[in-house]
Amino acid sequence: MKIFLILLGLLALFWGVTLWKAARHEARAQVTHPPLGQFVTIDGVRLHLHQVGQGPDIVLIHGASGNMRDFTMDLVGRLSDRYRVTVLDRPGLGHSERLDGDGATIFEQADVLVRAVAQLGVERPLVLGHSYGGAVALAWATRHPDATAGLILLAAASNPWDTPLSTYYKVLSHPLGQALAVPMLTAWVPDRVVTDAIAEVFAPQPTPEGYVDYFGAGLTLQRRALRENALQRASVLEEITAMVSDYTALDLPVEILHGDADTTVWLRIHSEPLSRQITGANLVVMEGVGHSPHHAEPEMVVAAIDRAAARAGLN
Repeated sequence: MKIFLILLGLLALFWGVTLWKAARHEARAQVTHPPLGQFVTIDGVRLHLHQVGQGPDIVLIHGASGNMRDFTMDLVGRLSDRYRVTVLDRPGLGHSERLDGDGATIFEQADVLVRAVAQLGVERPLVLGHSYGGAVALAWATRHPDATAGLILLAAASNPWDTPLSTYYKVLSHPLGQALAVPMLTAWVPDRVVTDAIAEVFAPQPTPEGYVDYFGAGLTLQRRALRENALQRASVLEEITAMVSDYTALDLPVEILHGDADTTVWLRIHSEPLSRQITGANLVVMEGVGHSPHHAEPEMVVAAIDRAAARAGLN
């Protein structure tokens, strides 16, 4: 009995230290990578948005495990001379709060983001989405066609796939993983682990100089962000499967860009069929480009945005 009580005490001490380290890691991330923009509140949930520039409206939606800094490092600056750019942290990620504890679906995210940007005067923007954010952009357009001038989809998840959910996401999306594994990751995993994952996303291109420091790995490792991201990732296949039949009804300019060296979201599974499912969609296959077209070939992305704006009559 005495040994059991000693072990229980040691376990309680370890867990207390873990929670303390997790909170300290999160606090440090908030200080080193503070909010860039402003907050709007939708149904009691605070969402982080940043708006800059003048001209036709465009909204930028980041991918899984990310935040708006993926765009503000470079792409926003290339657009703000002639567009009013609104960039955001998706619910639960970056500095945005979670909508609920169940993980926001792509449809729930689209609904709340339409309302959020409207508070900044954005009513019918071009919508650009990268990776998972591309699925949210498609949900935005299919559910709110009157609030969408056009779509620009970068390596977007858009069609069903047959590979199983990774063990990592299975664990983190499970209730026990949410309660136990997530705090352990926040407390004990160093930021360099995220840095290594970032390098895999950019491959075969190198990680842009200064990106790791600017992006903020600590924001990704927040408990809130880890929990929300895992739940979103666990449910997105079912949500995309349900959305595919809505693509044929889309009647707006759509520009699709996808690298043929992308091994995160495969061109042949996603963007190639998507280009056939949406009438008039323009597919640009980017030779040798991995999963981050807006960093590998930003001028090609800007040109696609300009084409979508011209096709939508916004220029």
